[in-house]
Amino acid sequence: MFNKLRLKSSIKKNIKQIEELEKKRYRSQSALVEAILKHETPSDEDVEYFNKYTAEIDKLRREIRSMNKEIDNL
Repeated sequence: MFNKLRLKSSIKKNIKQIEELEKKRYRSQSALVEAILKHETPSDEDVEYFNKYTAEIDKLRREIRSMNKEIDNL
C-alpha cells in the first residue's frame, strides 16, 4: 500500500516537471517555427535546447508509464 502512494506521488512530481520543461521547450520551439516560416536555418542553440528538453520530457513520460504499470501490478 505504501508503495502505491509513493509511486502516485512520484508520478505527480514527474508531471509537474514535464509541465515546467514544456514551458522551457516552447521558447526554442517558437524560434524553430519562426525560422522555418522565414525559410531560414534555425540557430544551433535553439535546436539543442529543443532536443535537450524533448529528451528529458520523453524520459519522464517513460518513467510515468513504468510507474503506472507497477501500480497496476500491485
